[in-house]
Amino acid sequence: MGRLKVALLCGGKSSEREISFKSGRQVKAALPADKYEVIIYDPAKDLAKLVQDASNIDVALVMLHGRYGEDGTVQGLLDLLGIPYQCSGVLASALAMDKIMAKRIFRLVGLQVPKDIVLNQGENYQPAEIILRLGLPLVVKPSDGGSSIALNLVKTEAELTKAVADALVHSKTVLIEEYIEGREITGGVLGNKDLIALPLVEIVPQGGHEFFDYEAKYTPGLTREICPAPLPEEITIKAKKCALKAHQALGCKGYSRTDMIIRGNEIYVLELNTIPGMTEISLFPQAARAMGIGFSELLEKLIALALEAH
Repeated sequence: MGRLKVALLCGGKSSEREISFKSGRQVKAALPADKYEVIIYDPAKDLAKLVQDASNIDVALVMLHGRYGEDGTVQGLLDLLGIPYQCSGVLASALAMDKIMAKRIFRLVGLQVPKDIVLNQGENYQPAEIILRLGLPLVVKPSDGGSSIALNLVKTEAELTKAVADALVHSKTVLIEEYIEGREITGGVLGNKDLIALPLVEIVPQGGHEFFDYEAKYTPGLTREICPAPLPEEITIKAKKCALKAHQALGCKGYSRTDMIIRGNEIYVLELNTIPGMTEISLFPQAARAMGIGFSELLEKLIALALEAH
């Protein structure tokens, strides 16, 4: 039997293009060359080639982040081409990318989420009224972005106005949430029908960072990540159940990573990522490693899940 032909999709058109390339390079390096023939496709310029090559591709690994990659658009194309892929399908991807819709579904299934206000581009708003309803501090972010780009923690009315303007550069809709002070964790889920909740990771920003913003995420030394998270057993079980419930509520497959905040005994779901970062030091691979699943083995499991789902 010959090598499996893998289309590795990375790059893309979103503001997370460079992060996507970083994941893609490490994924390609980690897949055994004797088992996989990996060809990189950048959707920003290689879509015609992907379509042309489709009949010779066995499986795709989508390592795209943000709009036009994590939002279901590429997944729809792959469905049309009949190419299996490792992540969630069109609907689940679109729902997870739209933080407003995802939160509505999380509420419907009984998951606790921060209170929020939604602002649309061109809509008049009163900062003082928002502060009166939600208090301070507030978290402001684009409704359909990732990697904490344009995510701001605001403590004054002036900061709120600036943060809304910043978020509107990246999206037509802005999500303003109450700030939940507590311990930030993330919970990975692996599988299609038979789901495994991976060990939790606690995220502890360093160097004066109050939360896991873009700089804290991607600057070495600005975040301490502890896996497994040192939590009481009952909180660990509860948080894993939340991650599983969020995954199932959106109809995810393959894998996902749900970000949460623990305050006291309460767990608040922040958002779900259908294509978590996939470098060796990214949060999802860290959690898999804590279960004894190495990076290369994890990638091979994802390929197997893609083929199984197809």
